[in-house]
Amino acid sequence: MTQLATAPDQTHRLIPSRFPPINTFETVAQPGDLEAVLELEGWTNDRLVASRLKRLPRSEWVYGRPNASVVMAAFLHGAPNGTRFAGPDLGAWYGASALITAALEVANGIRREIALSALEQKTEELREYTARLHGDFVDIRGTRPDLHDPDPTAYSAGQMYGSSVRAGPHAGIAYDSVRHSGGVNWVAYRPSLVMDVTQASHFRLVVPQAGKVFFTRI
Repeated sequence: MTQLATAPDQTHRLIPSRFPPINTFETVAQPGDLEAVLELEGWTNDRLVASRLKRLPRSEWVYGRPNASVVMAAFLHGAPNGTRFAGPDLGAWYGASALITAALEVANGIRREIALSALEQKTEELREYTARLHGDFVDIRGTRPDLHDPDPTAYSAGQMYGSSVRAGPHAGIAYDSVRHSGGVNWVAYRPSLVMDVTQASHFRLVVPQAGKVFFTRI
């Protein structure tokens, strides 16, 4: 039997401030206007974004509410090689139950960048979004070590599993953070169930090549 969980009232997501907020989907009031606005704003000029938009059911397009573009960007501007539970064909919304968990997840990605460069440390400014994630999430916490592999080159199993969950009736997956002991992460596959998205605080994250990460509000 599938174990299910519900997300806390508030989850946390951190996005680099160098990616400025956009307001494309907020300006649309009628479904028929959306494609014209997307074309005008250049969202569909990118072949990868256009193909992802086609894979996202129209019933899941979010528009006409605050931070709708932030939600849609998570699905349409996903990582080229995919993420732990989402392949390159369509992104997803990731959030954490605790802010520190979200910060350590971002820090891990930055540390991978450092390892591929000549840098000794990197500083990133981030903005926080809080959100309520509706629906039932498949709960794999404490199970499935194959899906919790800390090696980012071993995401193929998670991406296949995520594809099967996305195709089913549930909202997403609840899983253990492998970067923050005791931390809980959520991946949501339905944009329409990512609710009450609010821009919160701004932070500075200093990540050395090794050792302690510094995370401060600015």
